[in-house]
Amino acid sequence: MADVAVVGSGPNGLAAAVVMARAGLAVRVYEASEALGGGARTAELLEPGHVYDVCSAVHPMALASHFFRDFGLEQRVELRLPKVQYGTPLDGGRAALAYRSLERTIDGLGQDGRAFGRLMRPLVEHVEGMLDVSQNQLLRMPADPLAAVRLGLATLSQGGPWWNRRFAGDAAPALLTGVAAHAIGRLPSLVPAGAGLMLSTLAHVGGWPVPVGGSGAIVDAMVRDIEAHGGVFETGVRVRSLEELRPARAVLLDVAPPELLGIAGAALEGASGARYRRTLEAFRFGNAACKVDFILSGPVPWAARELRDAGTVHVGGTRAEMAAAENEVAAGRHPSRPYVLVAQPSVVDPGRAPAGRHILWSYCHVPRNSTVDMASAVMDRIETFAPGFRDVVVGWKTTTAAGLAAYNPNYVGGDFGAGLMDVRGLLRRPVLSANPWRTPLRGVYLCSSSTPPGPGVTGMPGYHAARHALKDVFGLQLPELGL
Repeated sequence: MADVAVVGSGPNGLAAAVVMARAGLAVRVYEASEALGGGARTAELLEPGHVYDVCSAVHPMALASHFFRDFGLEQRVELRLPKVQYGTPLDGGRAALAYRSLERTIDGLGQDGRAFGRLMRPLVEHVEGMLDVSQNQLLRMPADPLAAVRLGLATLSQGGPWWNRRFAGDAAPALLTGVAAHAIGRLPSLVPAGAGLMLSTLAHVGGWPVPVGGSGAIVDAMVRDIEAHGGVFETGVRVRSLEELRPARAVLLDVAPPELLGIAGAALEGASGARYRRTLEAFRFGNAACKVDFILSGPVPWAARELRDAGTVHVGGTRAEMAAAENEVAAGRHPSRPYVLVAQPSVVDPGRAPAGRHILWSYCHVPRNSTVDMASAVMDRIETFAPGFRDVVVGWKTTTAAGLAAYNPNYVGGDFGAGLMDVRGLLRRPVLSANPWRTPLRGVYLCSSSTPPGPGVTGMPGYHAARHALKDVFGLQLPELGL
């Protein structure tokens, strides 16, 4: 008999299960797939011996997450940093490069190095206050109000049509825009700017690490901890009703709002329940991604050779070119020259492929529900900055936006962020509340990326939901989470 039922075994569901099991409660985790991990699974997608991350691949937020810090992730999983944290190729064999050292990054940006430093140095110096803002519900007083103001002003400077005012060249703007474009949305705008600045800051603090063996190593570490504290897993089980989870006293749902409606909709009666149901029905999802995984016979032949040491490469050209591609997607069109986010795990983890081979992880943004295979456009875009790229391609696998949605019900329409990331989407995620993880149903909590702080392998939505469930249902405090 379980005290706690967790539905969904993505990083957030597992984080909730870790907290509850560590508190001494009997925990049972239900997963619709035969494999655990959700957006952090690792698998052989093309040929045996070639190991890919099915969704997330590089993890700056895992090092920064309050949950993973308390959990001692760095002691449980080997995380390797590339020599270059990320980079953006430009014409003429040039590249803008972000190193772990902020000063080295500034030195490499030429005429705009000082301007980049003036933007980034205050954020790096006050990163803990920024993390407090970015990892919690926004409707609260930040622990470091000055850090929140600094982040807000920096976001404003990069979130509007004046975003180029401080720069004279193209390298620094392209470096910043490549990161901002992680958040699918129109450029320039506030949420991509803020998310990009946060991720850029982390490159100069903990770095952008790659887990040895793949993102599944993070999942495995959490699963081992849950099982060590008595937790039980049931895979291949699709929960369709709260009745199936009785007599659990607390239910934590790592699902998107439509799935929550399917599971708990019948119980949402009365004024507060009906109002919550309407809010869930109106929840907005963003645009999507088309993912292309490659087997290569050698490293990517980047014209800017420094990019061969980069864990992540943002392929899209100048700031203006990347903005044009992203704004095409925002308008519901498939860009002919897309922004392509590339991860090169083999740079730091050569065991991902047999000797002499490399794997390459990539995606570009597309309109929601797209069934278009963007592999050719992705290869063309990489080839622009890596002449001869097609010659080293041995094979590839495309997962369209519709394929992502079929893989994970939380990715509605292929939106791997589980909800539109704009200002309204940050504040109403899924409801405007000081406790958006709590539903109107006694003991039922939402803990997916559709709740604050949103997408990313942080475990924080699960951590927050579990923290409230412990107090509300069981009258317990947070347990110790470390080794």
